[in-house]
Amino acid sequence: MTILSKIRRQRAKETVELLESLYGARLWTPRFEPVDELIFTVLSQNTSDVNTYRSYERLTQKYPSWEGVMRASTTEIESVIKIGGLSKVKAPRIKNVLLEIFSRNGELSLDSLSSMPIQESLDWLTSIPGVGRKTASCVLLFSFGRATFPVDTHVLRVSKKLGLIDKNLSADKSHKILEELVDESKYYQTHMDMIEHGRNVCKAITPRCQRCVLSEICPSASL
Repeated sequence: MTILSKIRRQRAKETVELLESLYGARLWTPRFEPVDELIFTVLSQNTSDVNTYRSYERLTQKYPSWEGVMRASTTEIESVIKIGGLSKVKAPRIKNVLLEIFSRNGELSLDSLSSMPIQESLDWLTSIPGVGRKTASCVLLFSFGRATFPVDTHVLRVSKKLGLIDKNLSADKSHKILEELVDESKYYQTHMDMIEHGRNVCKAITPRCQRCVLSEICPSASL
């Protein structure tokens, strides 16, 4: 193990502990059913939380079942989710995702993922066009409580500022590194902590370093 790897491992350990002491222990509970989680995460791409929930709510109110969404035209879906942004991209993606699941499983269910090895589950999900590593990880973590560590915008930014990953590393390539740095029993806790910290303290434009519990271990802190 290189010196840099040792530094990163120790800093990751301290980060996990400091953030948990700040935000408190989090008990994992499933957020949505697996297919719901998948569609919700697709809707969340490049939009705010508020608009994600609004578009998801409108979609599920308009169509009581995912079968209804699968059978709807992309134009209809697009008009329903327009508030979330990028509807011209997301509408055909959602429809195609549902069609692909139905084609493979004969039903709109992802329950079989619970018994697959994690890497096999990730490969299965990411082989669906439009489903990336983060989206697949969200489904496995939030719906099944499986040991994956999704890297969203906030997690990526906080991790780079802390020097846990290289500054030019993409989100997709960051998953494996962060999963090696963080104990898998803390994936859910740390993922949620980093998101909250990124939203409220380690902001993209005006980071609040002076009130950050990580300032003493963060090489990017400006105090």
